[in-house]
Amino acid sequence: METNNHSDEDAGVLASMGYAQELSRSMKGFSNFAISFSIICILAGGITSFQLGFSSLGGFGVAVGWIVGTIFATIVACSMGQIASAYPTAGGLYHWSSILGGRGWGWATAWVNLLGLIFVLASVNVGAYTLFTQLILGKIFDVDISGWGYGHQIVGVALIAASQALFNHVGIRITKILTDFSGYLILFAAVLLTIMMLYCAPGFHWERLLTIVNNTGAAGGDVFPHSDSLIYAFCLSLILPAYTITGFDASAHVAEETIDARNVVPRGMINAVMISGLFGFIMVCSFVLAMPDPTASASQGGDVFFNLLAQLPVPSWLRSLMYVMIVVANYLCALAGMTSTSRMVFAFGRDGGLPGSKLWRYVSPTYRTPVPAIWLVAFLSCAVTLYSSAFAALAAGCAIFLYVSYAMPIGAGILAQRKRDVMTGPFRLGALSTPFAIVTVLGSLMLVWIGIQPPNDILISYVVGIVVVLLAGWFLVEKKRFKGPPLGGLAPTATDSMLEEEIAEELSART
Repeated sequence: METNNHSDEDAGVLASMGYAQELSRSMKGFSNFAISFSIICILAGGITSFQLGFSSLGGFGVAVGWIVGTIFATIVACSMGQIASAYPTAGGLYHWSSILGGRGWGWATAWVNLLGLIFVLASVNVGAYTLFTQLILGKIFDVDISGWGYGHQIVGVALIAASQALFNHVGIRITKILTDFSGYLILFAAVLLTIMMLYCAPGFHWERLLTIVNNTGAAGGDVFPHSDSLIYAFCLSLILPAYTITGFDASAHVAEETIDARNVVPRGMINAVMISGLFGFIMVCSFVLAMPDPTASASQGGDVFFNLLAQLPVPSWLRSLMYVMIVVANYLCALAGMTSTSRMVFAFGRDGGLPGSKLWRYVSPTYRTPVPAIWLVAFLSCAVTLYSSAFAALAAGCAIFLYVSYAMPIGAGILAQRKRDVMTGPFRLGALSTPFAIVTVLGSLMLVWIGIQPPNDILISYVVGIVVVLLAGWFLVEKKRFKGPPLGGLAPTATDSMLEEEIAEELSART
């Protein structure tokens, strides 16, 4: 009875914003949390990007950098949660930006978020393929993959993406079951991996976690170019937590499939960030403590974690089990990412923001999922991997640039509050709202600066290009064509004359 009441209330809130309940609303609190927790996946970013922290300032870069990154991500999640509580819609970031900052701001947010989501999804699937071939085929089954090349990767990634799209196609229930399982798997595997590392550690040298060692350049396997600036090196270490603890907007993207979304979505995002931050911190610190020789480990660069795991004196079956769990966790991470990204495409298409929007907004009456949007995302996530010369940099950079799409509606909210009353939901930050929003905006800009430093400085030209294309696209085409989301989210709190004028202007633009 309570679930039915919440569902009716959710549908009413959605209707007040101008949308019908088309998707199947069956996700409960844990499932909403699990989809963000699965995308964050400390067994993906925390492992494959570990060298980004260790090759900066050693154990200090890993431990202290992770703490700083987690605190920042939590602040961002709280700020997003406050808006999500007021506007619980699929494609939430785009919708929030449109309401709080105008059609153009919302349109730009949608594209920044969508590009980031697609590249992150593609990078995780490439990682899942690489881990499967190297760990499962190579180490467990002793398959010789030395002759495998780029063509094998294309086929492998395509098969992975197609299977994830199929799971999403047949309904949210099967996806929910898999992402729920992923949540438990990540926690279990992270705890087991931490125990293995600490059990095999050559003593508990806690000072490693607070000792600053400049590992930039050759000392860190040339992951980063050498720099004498310790402050600069510490900034580079923040890429590890920033790349790992991202994608938690997934809880908002499935808001229209979540029961009691106004309360559940904020909790899902915040809990996913905090629990990932806590367990991830313990896990990555255990890697540092388990190293027989930190100096030698640092020189291995990107191979540091897997060489460490391969050398642990543990039974072979336990190591093989860990390999399997890491691969499965990465696969399910991307599965959740496809769910999130397809809902973003559906929401943007529903409001006419994409070419061929009528197709991408279609919802299967049988499965109640946005089937065309799902398969479009699968295709795009494979297509972007074909540009291999810049793919690694783009994937890493776009993971960080996702924070820009998070900051865009939050920053717009600061300005909107100064001009008018804005709609609020059950989850409110109160006096912390403005300080958290300012930290989010400034921190996201700092992450962009960090993300375009060598060896990812190739991103500078792409960032400039994207900005130019977005500006040209908006002012030359989309400003007249794109109407944005319905104004239902503005009307309930329109109390001053300034807001009434804004609504009148918006309605005039539509007609």
